[in-house]
Parts: sequence; C-alpha cells; structure tokens
Amino acid sequence: MTKFSDLALDPRVLQAVLEAGYETPTPIQAQAIPEALKGRDVLGIAQTGTGKTASFVLPMVTLLGQGRARARMPRSLVLAPTRELAAQVAENFDTYAKHTKLTKALLIGGVSFGEQDKLIDRGVDVLIATPGRLLDHFERGKLLLTGVQIMVVDEADRMLDMGFIPDIERIFQLTPFTRQTMFYSATMAPEIERITNTFLTNPAKIEVARQATASLTITQALIQVTPARKDRTFAEKRSVPRALIRAEGEACTNAIIFCNRKMDVDVVAKSLKAHGFNAAPIHGDLEQSMRMKTLDAFRDGSLHLLVASDVAARGLDIPAVSHVFNFDVPSHPEDYVHRIGRTGRAGRLGKAYTIAVPSDEKYLKAIESLVKIEIPHGSLPEGYVPDQGDGAPDRAREDRSAGRDGGGRERGGRNGRDRERERPRKPHDEVAAMAPVVVVQRPVVVAEAATEDRREARPERSESRGDGRSDGRNDGRRDNRSEGRGEGRSEPRGEARTEHRNDSRPDRRDDRREERREPREERRDYRRDRDLGPSVVGMGDHVPDFILRSFAIKAAPVDAAEEPSTGTEG
Repeated sequence: MTKFSDLALDPRVLQAVLEAGYETPTPIQAQAIPEALKGRDVLGIAQTGTGKTASFVLPMVTLLGQGRARARMPRSLVLAPTRELAAQVAENFDTYAKHTKLTKALLIGGVSFGEQDKLIDRGVDVLIATPGRLLDHFERGKLLLTGVQIMVVDEADRMLDMGFIPDIERIFQLTPFTRQTMFYSATMAPEIERITNTFLTNPAKIEVARQATASLTITQALIQVTPARKDRTFAEKRSVPRALIRAEGEACTNAIIFCNRKMDVDVVAKSLKAHGFNAAPIHGDLEQSMRMKTLDAFRDGSLHLLVASDVAARGLDIPAVSHVFNFDVPSHPEDYVHRIGRTGRAGRLGKAYTIAVPSDEKYLKAIESLVKIEIPHGSLPEGYVPDQGDGAPDRAREDRSAGRDGGGRERGGRNGRDRERERPRKPHDEVAAMAPVVVVQRPVVVAEAATEDRREARPERSESRGDGRSDGRNDGRRDNRSEGRGEGRSEPRGEARTEHRNDSRPDRRDDRREERREPREERRDYRRDRDLGPSVVGMGDHVPDFILRSFAIKAAPVDAAEEPSTGTEG
C-alpha cells in the first residue's frame, strides 16, 4: 500500500503530514500528487470529502519550496467558489506548510480591502481567493497575475452553478500560458469540458469513484412525521430535533442540523435558541465575519448546535461531530451522503437522523437507491407531543414549500385579510339563528346638496372649449354615475338623489345649451372670418411684379406666299 513517504514530498511537508496523523493517502492523493510533482496539468474528477484539497496543497508547497515572493505578484493561485471553501484551503495550507517560510493571503468577501492590500503589497507565495474578490483587486490595480506558476481551480462544478465560469475564463487569460494547472470538479458538464480543453495542456486525468455508501461508523435512523394538518408541517417538524436532542442527553456533544433553504436555517436556529439550546445559523446570506465567528465557536466547543445550509457546510472539515440531523430530506441523493459524512469521522462513532414527511417519499427512494440500503426507521421519544402553538396555519412555510409539495396559495394582502376575517365565523346554522341585522341609514341630503353646489361652481371648465361639446359629454357621464350609484342604495337615499336630478340638473343643462347654441350658418361664418378671411381666387393679392409689367410685342414679317388669300375660289 502506498504511503506518503513514497510520494517524493518535501521532507518538511512530509513531517507536517505525519504530525497531522496521516500516513496513507486517499486514492486521489496517491494518483494526483506524483503527476503534479512532475509539473503536469492535472484534471481531477472527485467528490468533496475524498481528500482532493491535500492532493493539490501538498505538491504545491513542495514545488514552491525554492524561490521567493515578489510584491503584488503571487507565485501560486487557488480559486474556490465560496468563502468557506477558500478558508478551508487556507487552513490546509497552514497545516502542511508550517515548517516552511511560504506565505499566503486569503482574498474573500466580508473582509476589508485594506488588510488584504497590505498582505499583497508585502508579497505572498500562495494566493487563495474567490473569483469575484480576486478580480476586484485586479481591477483596482493592486494585483498582477503575470507571475503565477501554479493555478488551481477547486469545485469547478460549483462555480458553474454559481455563474463564475466567465470570471474563471478571464482569470485564465490573465495568467501566463506556461503555468501548471490543477483543475478539480465533481462532474464533467459540457461547459467544464470546454474549459479544460481550452486551458489545460495534455492533463493527467484522474477519476475517483463517487462515494455512494455511508461509513460503517454512522448509525442512521429515519423519523417519519405525519402532521395533523398540512399547514402545520413546519411547526411540528421544529419540535422533532428538540425532542431527539433531549433524548440523546450527554451523548449529543455537538450536532449539525441541515436545512434545504436559507430562510429555514434562520427559523430553526431561532426556535432552538428560544427553547434554551445553544444554537446558531450559518448560510450564504450572513456576513463573512459572523460566519467565521460561528464556525470558530463550533470548532472550539463553545457552540453546540450548528444549523446550516448545504452550500455553507460544503467542504467543512470538523472531525468531532457526534450527531447530524437532516431537518429536510435533501433533494439530491449525493447531498445525503455528504451530510451524514460530517459525523463518524476518523474512527469515531456518530448518529444521523433524517426527519421525513409523506411528501418526501420520492427523495427517500432516490437516496436508498444510491446508498444501496434501506434506511432503518426510528421512533420518536416517549411522551413526545408536537407543538401546536396557537393553531394558526404556518403560511410562511407553505409559501416556501408550495412548489415542492405541488400546492399553492393565493397571494396578495387583501385576499389574506379576507381569509382572516372568514376564519372566526360560526357555522351556517348558528348564523341563521342570529337576530336580524338592522341597517341604519345615514342622511345624505346635505351631502347631495353640497355636491350640486360644487358642480355649479365649476361651469368655466366646460365653457373653455368654445364648441359646446364638453358640456354634453361631461353631463352625460355625471348622469350615468349618479344613476349607477343610486341603484344599489337604500330607498330614502335613492329618492333624494332622484328628486335633485329631476328638479335642477335638466333645466340647468338645457339653459346652458340654449345660451351657447348659435345658428349653424353663423358658426360657419365665424370660423371662416376668424381663420382665413375671404377666399382667394387665382393668385389673390400676391401677384409677382414681373407679371404685371407691360411691354410691346413686335410682329414678325409675313411672306406674300404664305399670306392667306382673302378671296373665294370659284
């Protein structure tokens, strides 16, 4: 069996590996490290958790052992899709390069540019960064990539999912074509394959079989939850991890609770803290400083429960995790293997609970098909009673799960308020037994009179057109609106409105029309006089002078032969 001592690593690197407790490399390490030490490009196809980080950190530290860093010109570049993965690579570098004089800089979001600029200005051997923050420094003129000798792209498939491929291509173009490239991806999508064909030169392709089984040190259990009401699913599920953690007692020293959605991470963490548990959330929407602080607290044991999303927890190396709780069944079977793989590491025993509801059946079948076993069914602790709360439906959860469960709910504030009003109503038979409702009519005569006064105070608006069209149209609209309002009202109000309309409005409208109406001929003459004046005949008054000038016309001589005869022929 191959050992690290057989891989021709730098003695200082080998000493650090042995001090970390490793003697035998993983399959991808055993195949990738020798090829990388030869200076070849490496294309590694492997899942997270196979040891691929050490497969490029160990040869990188060995190859960079000779030489020195220059200001703003890193000698090696490592790109990672997320801040947590970049920080994980930085920790591995610190572990394996502690006996060397190599320096590093970590360029990730959430940290001030000033601190990172100071490190770059002093010069670093290894630059570990996310694509976005790296390009930010480059565009600010604080970084040059022309001195990169080794370039590593980690989790390329995740970068594809997150839309970083254009940034990766640009970074490739900014580095020398003589660089050595190590490219790692879990899958080979067409876009990934196109990039490798473009930027890698005769790479050594190393493929490690996908991990499809869980470790034998992990005890798995499936907890089936059937809620009393579908809209109470989320609330009842929140009480299950609390009951299981209490039942485990001191055996549960720490745990990671996985949720499928970031918003659920916050809700579950808040629920645990409200019930006295030491819990904190971690997901991509949190500030980087808060995420790092939470991870450090979980590692040193001051935080017992970490509620996490898949992206935030991907690639995290926390060896001493006693329990894992899948609050949601993962939609991708590979994520299940990765989640429960956070416990039972390095020979330790671990437990993994998965909380499922009836709608998760298809995801469970896909998981069991991948791991080739049926997940054993567990039971809830004795005396477990799901939280009922105030009985109100958990609509926030239903909104989020509508797409997955196939259900839906009407949106809009008014519809929601209508439903809130309708819920407290009693059954129909009780409503029928109630006393009749007495409707009190309000006096409206004064309001109608005030309305008529306002209408009489605005006659100038209609008269401004000057053609008599506006009044008829506006009055017709008022009539229609008045009639429409009067039909659905009670009897006294309808009579008052009708009386006003019959007494005042027709007379006033007819008077105005008579005052303004003129004979058709007079209106036509008025428009003609106002606009154009008398009609123009021929050229009118605008005749050019040269046409009016008179001059003599000389008659042309006429030949006798051509002169017409005045006599008559016989």
